[in-house]
Amino acid sequence: MTVAQIGLRNVWRNKGRALLTVAGVAVAVVAFLLLRTVLSAWTAAADYAAKDRLGTRHRVTFVLPLPLRYADQIRQVPGVKHASYASWFGAKNPQNESSFFGSMAVETKTFFGIFDEIQVPEDQKQAWLTDRRGALIGENLAKQFGWKVGQKIVLQGTIYPGDWEFNIDAIYTATRKSIDKSSLFLHWDYLNESVPAQRKDQIGWVMTRVNNVSDAPNIAKRIDDVLGSQEVPTLTMDEHAMNTSFLGMLSAILKALDFVSVVILVIMSLILGNTIAMGVRERTHEYGVLRAIGFLPMHLVTFIMGEAVAIGILGGLVGTALAVPLINQGVGRFLEENMGGFFPYFKLAPADAVGGCVLAVALACIVAAIPAYQASKLNTIDALRRVG
Repeated sequence: MTVAQIGLRNVWRNKGRALLTVAGVAVAVVAFLLLRTVLSAWTAAADYAAKDRLGTRHRVTFVLPLPLRYADQIRQVPGVKHASYASWFGAKNPQNESSFFGSMAVETKTFFGIFDEIQVPEDQKQAWLTDRRGALIGENLAKQFGWKVGQKIVLQGTIYPGDWEFNIDAIYTATRKSIDKSSLFLHWDYLNESVPAQRKDQIGWVMTRVNNVSDAPNIAKRIDDVLGSQEVPTLTMDEHAMNTSFLGMLSAILKALDFVSVVILVIMSLILGNTIAMGVRERTHEYGVLRAIGFLPMHLVTFIMGEAVAIGILGGLVGTALAVPLINQGVGRFLEENMGGFFPYFKLAPADAVGGCVLAVALACIVAAIPAYQASKLNTIDALRRVG
């Protein structure tokens, strides 16, 4: 039997404590992975943003509108391939007012040229493009409210008050995570013709596709230079930066979740450290015997580190095995179908799953380092005198 095997066998010398420790590590891993998935779900649109898309909004805040003519002026800027515009509509379902979902009024004729990751059956696409009151909805939103193609719905406006009637003409899916599947897109023309005169011909932002990704920063500057001399100043940025700015109001929550995830790692370390330290104290006499019959200090270090690594691996694997179905098939499916506006893609990333296991092992090694060092420095005579 090798020295490493002896260390691994030590894990089960106290089966009850070993099982409780593995369970504690597993629970900590599940909690950690759940928090990391929440963070990645919230920032998915920014993390997977298209590199060839730009957004132009009011320089002060995206809440303030831009003149409609800016869209045509941006189309004339060298390097711009496509340009389209949109306005945040802000609607809620009167049958379920507590559920949030994104709703935007878009220029339909240019919409698919900007967002080519949105996939719609051709017959449904044509129906939506030709229906002024048509609504294009994501597949998750359709599941959430039970909406179907051909159904008429009435939504309550928030930014634009009143009851708004729509025909569900199409349901889309997305081939990339840059677009969530829980939004509703309506015709900007329908919105514009229905608002008071003082709000007509105003848009929220302009979306742009560029010919050359590497030239995107220069094109953004050109757009702002062209519009800089006009009455409404603009700020143009890449899609990642624009989506990140939308998340600015949630920054405090995101930082809090980051902090909580660190706390969970500390708790995991304390669980592991307590178990390993208890084992070392109980076996001090044994370590003295081993030293007396010729075992080296490095052998004791190997015993302790092997035990710590085994517990870390077991806890990490058990935690990950529990987290994958819980997050992807349980919590994730529920959130995507019922809170898709906040959590459009709630799936555990493979990198996070591997990272959870690696962290469990790494923390086990870190917390075992001090007991292992102390054991290697034991005085043989003093260790033999200790009973336990």
